[in-house]
Amino acid sequence: MARLKSDDLKSFLELPYDELEEMNLKASQRAATAGAKELEQEYTAWLRKETHIKAVTLCFSDIEGRLHMLDYDKKFLLESLGNLTFDGSSIRGFTPQHESDLRLEVDWSSIRYFPADVIGAGKVTFFASVLNSDRTPYYSDFRSMLKTYTKKLKKEHGLTAYAASEIEGFLVDGQNAEQRFGEDGFRLISTGGYYHSLPLDTLRQFIDKSAEAQRALGFKNEKDHPEVAPSQFEMNFSYADAVRAADNVQLYKLICRQVARSMGHTATFLPKPFVGINGSGMHTNFSLSKNGKNIFYDAKGKDGLSEVAWGFLLKLLNHASEICLVFNPSVNAYRRLDPHFEAPNQIKVSAIDRGAMIRIPMANEKTARIELRSVAPDANPYLVLYTMLKTGFEGERLEHNETTRDRVRFLPSNINDAIGLFSASKFVSGILGEESAKKYASFKQSAADRSPKELGTRVKASEVLFHHEVTNQMLWNQF
Repeated sequence: MARLKSDDLKSFLELPYDELEEMNLKASQRAATAGAKELEQEYTAWLRKETHIKAVTLCFSDIEGRLHMLDYDKKFLLESLGNLTFDGSSIRGFTPQHESDLRLEVDWSSIRYFPADVIGAGKVTFFASVLNSDRTPYYSDFRSMLKTYTKKLKKEHGLTAYAASEIEGFLVDGQNAEQRFGEDGFRLISTGGYYHSLPLDTLRQFIDKSAEAQRALGFKNEKDHPEVAPSQFEMNFSYADAVRAADNVQLYKLICRQVARSMGHTATFLPKPFVGINGSGMHTNFSLSKNGKNIFYDAKGKDGLSEVAWGFLLKLLNHASEICLVFNPSVNAYRRLDPHFEAPNQIKVSAIDRGAMIRIPMANEKTARIELRSVAPDANPYLVLYTMLKTGFEGERLEHNETTRDRVRFLPSNINDAIGLFSASKFVSGILGEESAKKYASFKQSAADRSPKELGTRVKASEVLFHHEVTNQMLWNQF
């Protein structure tokens, strides 16, 4: 019997980045034309045939937007597709203990072939829908809610919602820097800014590695660069339909965290981890298409936008204060809404003023869109886009009174005010569902109660340690 070296004992799938990019782009194109059953047949057949795949990673997000990942043994998954259960009571914001069982249903159109050095060899990733035990959609799974609503828009009106998010973050020194946040705060990796980071320095290496992985996942990167603040980064990628665009946000943040960790550092998406320099945003570009035509564009319209686009954004402006908690979901997020640092805290639209919560970028027939600038990078991307869509279609327009002078309105300056406006809004409970709205507000209040009501001039440990994206199970359980 031949002896095998230790390296030969495992034979799991590891593909080059260029091959992964080609496979992911093809899968994206296939998802746009094939039905769910057809895709299920194709990918289950591929999984049975591909002997070098050991596990299937299913991804889903809770009501606050934390990404959860479950690895299923490939053979078990294929044999149990109709009965993939998990304990929902273990997920913050999901079911109570006495009714804990939930199901996962694979979204076969969401396949991603992942770089082995980011997620491990021999794995393939899908997003999943969360279902109740009776297989009805779970009301706190806003990916499913978004997918259902976009399907309805397509079927009833022929509309497709497109989005692309510009997600900023900071690279800070040391692993688990958020969990270890103390009196000294975070340590910057670099003290330069925008274009001041030199090739091959730590920040550039992080950006290069993250962007390479994103391209391999079919993100179609456009620009990868340091941002205005020192140690800050942003990697822009192409637009996609709303559900895939939100998936991209979750994967972008996952990749950045994984790459940073491999370098001994932390990628943080706290909106304002440092006082005195610019915070991080998740500017959300949005448009609607019908029969392949961008219906937000009108060459003769004001600022190149159509009446449809203006109606959409005026509804967002009208309901801005009450839906602000969706876009700015943490105590720390309200530090970012500071007018001294290009803060998009004014409830208005502008083609040039970066203090406006909605900007109209220069564009043509293909790229005409609105840019919602008041979204923080720690927001649940599915909930953000769902709220934008529902508000744009079901809200009331902000009407301009020609007889009175416009008064500049501002978004809430702290999370407690935002929670109050959100909780009191019949419009919010109507578009999100009363139970989901109450649950969401209660989790935000529990975080707010652990921080001082006044933000002050220093980032407090509580607004980091009790942040919904920071893994602090032990700390939460002490209360």
